[in-house]
Amino acid sequence: MLDLNDVALFVQVARQGSFAEAGRRLGLPPNTVSRRVQQLEDALGSRLLQRSTRKLSLTSAGEAFYQRCAAAVDGLLDAGQALASAGGEPSGLIRVAATADFFDFLPMEWVAEFLDAHPRVRIEFALSDARADLIAERIDVAFRGGELADSNYVSRRLPVSGNAGLVASPAYLDRRGAPATLAELATHDCVTGAASGERVAWKLLAPDGSEQEALVGGRFRGNTAQAQRRAALAGLGIALLPPALARLDLAAGRLLPVLPGHRRPGAGLSVLYPSRKHLPAAVSAFVAMVVEKLEGNAPAS
Repeated sequence: MLDLNDVALFVQVARQGSFAEAGRRLGLPPNTVSRRVQQLEDALGSRLLQRSTRKLSLTSAGEAFYQRCAAAVDGLLDAGQALASAGGEPSGLIRVAATADFFDFLPMEWVAEFLDAHPRVRIEFALSDARADLIAERIDVAFRGGELADSNYVSRRLPVSGNAGLVASPAYLDRRGAPATLAELATHDCVTGAASGERVAWKLLAPDGSEQEALVGGRFRGNTAQAQRRAALAGLGIALLPPALARLDLAAGRLLPVLPGHRRPGAGLSVLYPSRKHLPAAVSAFVAMVVEKLEGNAPAS
């Protein structure tokens, strides 16, 4: 008779691509995971995995067996988790993918509060401006700004204002003066993102709601919002920054608003999951914390 625990273990190994990663997620030593998969293969009389020093891969029999049993294992895990979560507490590892400057939007103190409230949870952040492959990189939850192009992930919009505003340092404005109209931006140094041409088109909403465009350029470009913020603080020009990133600098007077009636509407921030099924309680609790904090700290548009 097959041991259903070994079947569930095999499904995890197939998904993670290694005994070590499956063991890390399940709290088992890699050699124990390998031994139990071998027991399953012996019970079935068929090899399920091809083993090499570099990687594991499914055999044709392993692929067929995985396709037949993965959904059933997920159903059992979902049922067990639903029953356990009614009285249990979040636990386990959460792998979070986000942009390199994510902690400029999400204060580290919020993460510390969350970990204090959930002592059985661990969090691992994978920060990069490249968009993570949630399945291949074993990501539990990802935070992304802008329009979402992924159709295979479950997404949810978060309560963050996406309206970027123009800002500059007091030193820059003292030296160059403040533009009175959007057209005057063409005569100023502007801090922009990476672009192919000498000029970048900023499309902004005017106070009357009409869309206007300014072709801007400058001597500094940066491919992250944090780099552009620091350039603006250093007096290198006028930058177009998200409100969450500029809020503290504006409050402290390190940056000043420029043409405050003009805004660039943005797509805000979204949270993504690889699948709606079998969402760990720890992931749900972490996302709920982020939503609660953002709702309570969202700046005015």
